[in-house]
Amino acid sequence: MDIQRKKGLLDVCVLAVLRRGPSYGYKIIGEVSSCIEVSESTLYPILKRLEANGYVTTDTQEHGGRIRRYFYITDAGQERIDAFLDEWDEVKRIYAFIKGEEV
Repeated sequence: MDIQRKKGLLDVCVLAVLRRGPSYGYKIIGEVSSCIEVSESTLYPILKRLEANGYVTTDTQEHGGRIRRYFYITDAGQERIDAFLDEWDEVKRIYAFIKGEEV
């Protein structure tokens, strides 16, 4: 898959995981990996970018004697998911056009 397309999809997939509830890096990787491959080296820059854009916030909590960073979706993050879903009809028309189907 094209890197830029995958990057945009990963952003929304991470937000979709967080829409289900707060989560941390390793758990997010496990959930996202069920539909698209993601590694730690890919996930953490995504989370940093999502936080910088106001789509997620963070909090730290102790877990098993270690500090774990949890990520939470914001209203802006939910709006990003909604915008992505609204774009889906346009994407389907583009794919149909490329495949030579009637649009």
